[in-house]
Amino acid sequence: MRVEQTPLKDCYIIHNTVFKDNRGYFFESFNQQKFAELTGLDVHFIQDNQSSSVKGVLRGLHFQKGDAAQAKLVRVLQGSVLDVAVDLRKDSLTYGQHFSIELSDESNTQLFIPRGFAHGFVVLSDVAVFFYKCDNFYNKAAEGGLMYNDPQLDIDWKLPAEELILSEKDLVNPLLKDIS
Repeated sequence: MRVEQTPLKDCYIIHNTVFKDNRGYFFESFNQQKFAELTGLDVHFIQDNQSSSVKGVLRGLHFQKGDAAQAKLVRVLQGSVLDVAVDLRKDSLTYGQHFSIELSDESNTQLFIPRGFAHGFVVLSDVAVFFYKCDNFYNKAAEGGLMYNDPQLDIDWKLPAEELILSEKDLVNPLLKDIS
């Protein structure tokens, strides 16, 4: 495992060591001890989630508020996505900034997103299976959203707007300037 700091504080790219041979491949997708040693963060994951989506589906930008905030470790089991993290921590030097990375089943790269961030992804392949670990349980009363096409964020989702498929909920999320 190799950890790379993104431009956003406490947000890390995790590069896994993949062992391949004529049978296929193997890699350790998470090791608590190595993660803590390489990042200095003490995170304990307690919930795993998985989704399957077709090309153009954009899920996000989502976050959990207050005591229900979640850190996430995300990866793609099948296909490829553009994954986006937005720093919503008002006391952060990178508040309002975003980071994006293409994650795929071929790269086996993961992204660690700390508490206090919004997160979303768009499917770039025909189908993608997306998997993530959370360090806090989902709480519907604490869910929040951020408009995916907020001009202040200026996120390049890598697909034309007319190809994006969003839920009704994600089409009415507030702008960053309107989030308290």
